Amino acid sequence: MRILTLKNAMNPKSLLITILVAFITVFATDFLIHGVLLAGTYKATASLWRPEAEMMAKMPWMMLGQFLAAAAFTMIFAACVAEKRCMSCTIKFAACMGIFASAGQLMAYAVQPVPGSLVAMWMLAAIVQAVLLGIIVHKVYKPAPITSGAAGK
Repeated sequence: MRILTLKNAMNPKSLLITILVAFITVFATDFLIHGVLLAGTYKATASLWRPEAEMMAKMPWMMLGQFLAAAAFTMIFAACVAEKRCMSCTIKFAACMGIFASAGQLMAYAVQPVPGSLVAMWMLAAIVQAVLLGIIVHKVYKPAPITSGAAGK
């Protein structure tokens, strides 16, 4: 039985590269989702959001959040899924991560006056985005080779 630890399970160089690729993926897909696909919905519900200039001023916070989400996704993948090199395992993991991420949108719906159709689109987009992210992370990340000292009792 192999004992899984962060030290023997992750390939640091590949992990850093994959986190950067994952961040770019999240940034780009968020732009497509929110800046293109849902732009009309956001304009129709403009009273619910910050003014665009204020949102742009807070963009570094958005990017930090996207980076942290990409890093967490990638590190959990590297620690728990990558070694299997199984695409169906990756897709299941990613779909679960998408469901986890989308749950917050449903909870927000209970306390914020956003249209249910928008929440449904957010949830669907989160799951699709996570599966796409999983496929990309699966293709980019290369696990560390198993060393003889990694075997457990």
